[in-house]
Amino acid sequence: MIVFTSVLVASLAAGSDTLRGSVADSASHPVPGAVVSVAELGLTMTTRVDGVFQFAGVPPGRYTVVVRRPGYAPLVTSAAVPGTSVTIVLRPSALHLEAVTVTATRSAITPLSSPLPTDELAGERLRRAQEVSLAQALDELPGVRTISTGEQVGKPVIRGLAGPRVLVLDNGERLEDYSWSDEDGPSVDARLAERVEVIRGPASVLYGSDAVGGVINVIPNDVPDGRGRAPFARAAAEPYGATNNDEVGTVLRAEGATGRLGWSLTGIGRRADNFHTPPGNDSTPTGELFNTGFHAINGEAEAGLRGDRSTVTIRYARYGGSFGLLDGPPVPDDNVNGPLRRLSDNRLQLTSNTVLGGVRVETKSQWQRHSLQEVSDQSRNGDSTPTFDLLLNTYSTDVLLHHTGRGGLTGIVGVSGLYQDNQTRGDIPLVPAARTTGGAIFALEALTRGRWTVMVGARGDARHLSADSNASLRMSAQTRNAAAFSGDAGVVYRPASEVAVAVNVGRAFRAPTLFELFTNGPHLGEDRFEIGLPSARPEVSLNTDLSIRWQSARVLGELAVYRNQIDDYLYIAPTGQTDSASSLPIYRYQQAQALLLGAEAGVEVVATSFLTLRGRLDAVRGTNEDVGGPLPLVPPPRADVGAEWHATGLRWADRVYLSTDVETVARQTRLGPFDTQTPAYHLTSLGAGLEQAIGGHPLRLDLRVRNAGDVRYTDFLSRYKAFAFGEGRNAILRVSIGE
Repeated sequence: MIVFTSVLVASLAAGSDTLRGSVADSASHPVPGAVVSVAELGLTMTTRVDGVFQFAGVPPGRYTVVVRRPGYAPLVTSAAVPGTSVTIVLRPSALHLEAVTVTATRSAITPLSSPLPTDELAGERLRRAQEVSLAQALDELPGVRTISTGEQVGKPVIRGLAGPRVLVLDNGERLEDYSWSDEDGPSVDARLAERVEVIRGPASVLYGSDAVGGVINVIPNDVPDGRGRAPFARAAAEPYGATNNDEVGTVLRAEGATGRLGWSLTGIGRRADNFHTPPGNDSTPTGELFNTGFHAINGEAEAGLRGDRSTVTIRYARYGGSFGLLDGPPVPDDNVNGPLRRLSDNRLQLTSNTVLGGVRVETKSQWQRHSLQEVSDQSRNGDSTPTFDLLLNTYSTDVLLHHTGRGGLTGIVGVSGLYQDNQTRGDIPLVPAARTTGGAIFALEALTRGRWTVMVGARGDARHLSADSNASLRMSAQTRNAAAFSGDAGVVYRPASEVAVAVNVGRAFRAPTLFELFTNGPHLGEDRFEIGLPSARPEVSLNTDLSIRWQSARVLGELAVYRNQIDDYLYIAPTGQTDSASSLPIYRYQQAQALLLGAEAGVEVVATSFLTLRGRLDAVRGTNEDVGGPLPLVPPPRADVGAEWHATGLRWADRVYLSTDVETVARQTRLGPFDTQTPAYHLTSLGAGLEQAIGGHPLRLDLRVRNAGDVRYTDFLSRYKAFAFGEGRNAILRVSIGE
């Protein structure tokens, strides 16, 4: 792959031109600092003081140009090369508008044109939501919830589905880790992202196994383009602190470019002590929750080489740290002897884009090394040997051909390959050593005619799993072969330019994990003895989705309803028995027919030039149709209303805002096999911030107060709900310096 892309960069250097343009506001004043991107080529730059931008070395063709600037509505337009200079006019807007999504189709498409419901966290909104957990940062989006282990670990839940049913991508590449376990979250830091895109609903046709509930794609910043400008380098810093758990951290970023070569470096450090709950009563611990602190060191290094028709980018990303865990009611001794998770995830990615006439060839390859260890109570007393020790090496690659035809036809054809090696070490194996190989071929085509867009896709996957014998798990060598077909068909009707009605039907699948197949022993992080289901079949879902979307200068809204039928749904349930050796309750994996019905809605309205109102609502009902009872860990209904006052052009600040949000979560009365009922609650959050340019560089201050009333509550999706309340009042101050 390296040789292939390098040859293309060297050989396709002729026949290029420059894409020029300018960005201004509705009063014809230039807009400096606007981020301009050429979606098909991954080119990004900011406008100069006079609002001008230019991309050198662009091959002939028609491209999607995306312009974003805080305080303005993003704009998507097309530009031809060669061609005349493009003039782009931005209109002020306080709405959190999305410009394009690349995750829904693996090519740039406007959200109104996508049959699949999508959402995005980017820019100022992403900065305000920064958390150590990706899931907790996304929790504010309709239909997205979090299974939490304290404040340090969060697992995303989309439309009532979590774990291996939600596929997390880093720069479009699958994250292969052990986050199917409840006490583990995705191994990626949201603060490394330029934006995070979410698909609500199945997307196996594009991404294969695990995209049954939805997809989360963490998209990093593009390396800057230095062609046609003097060499440059710039830096930014973002320190922050939180009061509840004495959390402190910082984000440091530097980037630059010289001619065809661009680069960037980002480092993130986080450290926190135990978190605190509001005042409680005699039966529920209050105050400090012992052994809930953490520390994490994350970051990335990226370099890109741009030819006239090709780009090649190499990127290294790292996520890791130590996270304290509670396995029962907290006692002071847990601070010294409580369980500890050690995580290290390293990824090396190589990507390329090459334009060949009307076809764009995109390649993505990744090596990922994921290490997970648990140190138990006893081994922390002078013995660092982990109780269990898992190491996963994964090699994956995608080759994608994007084409644009006549008459509004666009599409993508791709092939994917994967090889994975799981090594089991430590005193407790949990799962056997195993190797997985897989391959897929897929296509997705879209046709736009007038007000109608029709999208159809199909995919075929094949997988082979080979597991070694393991005496501790009482299993012999095993092999599993699986093949799956995924499909998708969607229609979008645009009765007006600001409105879209979309219907989508998708078939998705999920291969059982090693845990679900072969685990047979004590799982200390879960405080139970787990037994797998070696005969487990792949899950297959059929999802129907109907949504109505509105995106105008003053209103951004969406209403979606869905039905997701899952055959051979895998879940774990208590057996009522106890393991004599470990004294832990025995849980066993089972399969059943499952049905999820739900709805979600979100709206933002510009009430006046200085006031924006917003609201959201989501609810899902999950049923195990084999037993006629509820599915486990399906979140209760939730509603949220908020308001933000903002002003620009003040003498002492370029922009200021004040915000308030009230979240209401209902009691969940539909309880799964081992669910615990929790009461309804209301939480209030407050926010304030300002932005001011100093010496030509932006300075931003953001203050956010969560649970401002210090309300005592119990989150249904908290793994600590049986013995502790949720987090008390927490004030988070963040300072952002530089671009």
